[in-house]
Amino acid sequence: MSIKRTRLSPDESRLAAMEAARALLIEAGPQAVTLKAVASRIDRTHANLLHHFGSASGLQKALAAHLAETITASIGETVDAARRGEVGPRAIVDMTFDAFDAQGAGALASWMLASGNEDALDPVVEAIHRLVDRLAGSALSTDLAHLIREHTLMLVLLALGDSQLGGPMAAAIGLPRSKAREIATRSLTSALMQEAATIAEQAKV
Repeated sequence: MSIKRTRLSPDESRLAAMEAARALLIEAGPQAVTLKAVASRIDRTHANLLHHFGSASGLQKALAAHLAETITASIGETVDAARRGEVGPRAIVDMTFDAFDAQGAGALASWMLASGNEDALDPVVEAIHRLVDRLAGSALSTDLAHLIREHTLMLVLLALGDSQLGGPMAAAIGLPRSKAREIATRSLTSALMQEAATIAEQAKV
């Protein structure tokens, strides 16, 4: 179904294109995210999308950046909620794994790498870097900040790998599909408990 509107500002047009591209990614995979398909979804011309993104690879890079910003913002909010005891570590794990799997970020990353568009992943790495810097910056010690960086690396790599080979690999070695999420949850639980213990110790001083 097309998004019909007679006039959009440049920012509105770009956002509409990103949401349409994201829907196509989830529905049909990264190969379906073309200028023509996105233009059709938002009732714009191919030339209009070309003006905004320059090429199909430009569209993919913009989509990667859009996904990275929205996903890391949501993960950051969930981490903050976990620190306050409002949600458990599994919520962080599920959000990260779902971003790479159900929301298509893993498939998009693999597609761009296979098509030689490696630099399109730069916005993803940069968005994760900003999130880690924010979370580590609020840590109460250097050790905790380092722990946050380690667990972010672990979580992202596990989620990315699971989105690509999680099902076949788990089946091949006789483990449930959810095992990678369980491993990540145990690791994050340990990290959050360590952070909570540090906060408690400092409160006594």
